[in-house]
Amino acid sequence: MAVQTLMEHYALPAQVYGAGLVFARVGAFTVVMPGVGESTVPPRIRLAFALLLAMVVYPVVGSTLQPVPSTVDGLAAQVVIEILIGLAVGAILRLFMATLAVAGEVVSLQTTLSFAQTTNPLQAQPTVTVGAFLNLLGVTLIFATNLHHLFLGAVVHSYTLFQAGKGAPVSDFGHLAVQMTGESFSLGIQLAAPVIVFSLIFNVAAGFVGRAMPQFQVFFVATPLTVLLGLSVFALSLGVFGLVWIDRYRAFAERLN
Repeated sequence: MAVQTLMEHYALPAQVYGAGLVFARVGAFTVVMPGVGESTVPPRIRLAFALLLAMVVYPVVGSTLQPVPSTVDGLAAQVVIEILIGLAVGAILRLFMATLAVAGEVVSLQTTLSFAQTTNPLQAQPTVTVGAFLNLLGVTLIFATNLHHLFLGAVVHSYTLFQAGKGAPVSDFGHLAVQMTGESFSLGIQLAAPVIVFSLIFNVAAGFVGRAMPQFQVFFVATPLTVLLGLSVFALSLGVFGLVWIDRYRAFAERLN
């Protein structure tokens, strides 16, 4: 009796290629996405997370992928396009984090703490102390409110907006990046508005005191009061600051889903 040997195929070449395309977009996305894409996260952790996410996403979007190209040039072009789309989606989401940097710089300027710098654990470089604190606060709020789920949903939905192998809409990404930069700067100024208003009123009052009492050393008295009262106003408004920022970030992320 002849024994027939059966060979099981765990993955076809088309499936391997499709999973590789998904990994190219997802891996590029995880490199720059807020939270996971921070420089302090070890590269092995980011690669492992990207591989796991690609394995989860591939069964969902596998039917929308293009067949294996017949030439090396076509294969390289599809891989590059997927990487560019992943980087663009992650960079658009990260642009909103610039709101915290703008607010931190403005608060530091208004409280005379611009020269107070510390190592930012998320960027591995010295930044303004208030800005570093706000960056940590922002990442904490993202994971505490499960906002990162919308980030992952955005990269999955990107296969509906930008099908694999169809080309990267560079002009659309550029327009959205410019729009997001303007909105981030505007929102950062709005979030720092309580400290700006306090600084304006306090400086005007100090100017009147200096004008009425020329012999009074206004600078030596006003500087510590500016730091103390400015940080007090910032601390009192921090709760509303975080709620407004995370709500605006959630509304933006939902637009991408």
